[in-house]
Amino acid sequence: MYRFKRSLLGASALLLIIMMLAGCASGNSNESANASGQSATNTDASANTRTVKHAMGETKITGTPKRVVTLYQGANDVVVALGVKPVGVVESWAQQPVYDYLKKDLGDVQQVGQESQPNLEEIHKLKPDLIIATKTRHEDIYDQLSQIAPTVMTDKLYDWKETVKVAGEALNEQDKANKLLSDWDARVADFKSKMGDRLPIEATITNFRSDQVRIYYMGYAGMILKDLGFTRPAGQDSDTWGTELTSKENIPDMNADMIFNFNSGDDKAAIDKLYKDWTSSPLWANLDAVKKNQVYQVDEVNWNMAGGYTSANLLLDDLYKQFNLK
Repeated sequence: MYRFKRSLLGASALLLIIMMLAGCASGNSNESANASGQSATNTDASANTRTVKHAMGETKITGTPKRVVTLYQGANDVVVALGVKPVGVVESWAQQPVYDYLKKDLGDVQQVGQESQPNLEEIHKLKPDLIIATKTRHEDIYDQLSQIAPTVMTDKLYDWKETVKVAGEALNEQDKANKLLSDWDARVADFKSKMGDRLPIEATITNFRSDQVRIYYMGYAGMILKDLGFTRPAGQDSDTWGTELTSKENIPDMNADMIFNFNSGDDKAAIDKLYKDWTSSPLWANLDAVKKNQVYQVDEVNWNMAGGYTSANLLLDDLYKQFNLK
């Protein structure tokens, strides 16, 4: 009996070992399959997840965002150019709630406050899966925005090409972004070709307000003009937005072959008064652009406020008209 039990026990033990080995073999096989499957899953996820480098660091974004919030004018413009309708945008500086040229695309989109002070609570309510902001305006609230949704930021508010690149990658629309930039390069080449030996032209960008006068250097319009073959007067080619002029004694600082001017503000009477006061000065009359009748009034939205891809093309349209190019 003992031997039988012992024999049975031995057989049982052997069977158990065989089963365990089979199970292990089967387990190993399944583990390999699972590992293979997991690897494939990880590979798929990895392929669908990209790390977007931007002005505030790096942000991981998976897939193609569907609910996008844009927090500055250039981003409002660019996402539309990329074929995306955001769920939230900041209010425009003029022509509220959005600039006229964007009203067809963004007129019914939820407002989330002003560019300089977005409403975090309203942004959170929209449940975005991507926020596009700019370090110039939103550096201090980057952490708060990132807690709401993956957030990317451009460095310079007025650098529309940076906006196209960062937004294109974040939105998983890199091909469209590259196409926008190549289309722009083609227009730039066409403009330069048609301008011929008229370029380079030394140009100044001026801005009259109710209480001050500005010269814009390498801001939004300045970067575009440089792209197009214009040059800046000595002292105006630094990589800054520009300067405020303190008195009419500074009028000679505006001197150039051509002046592009736009006026800003709601107090039209005060702006017109200041403009008339300055432009009646003998110092103004002595500017090269004035003597050559090369002072042009331009659209403030296209040349300064909008800061995007489509507005850059509208600015270029203005130049085609001013120089009678077709």
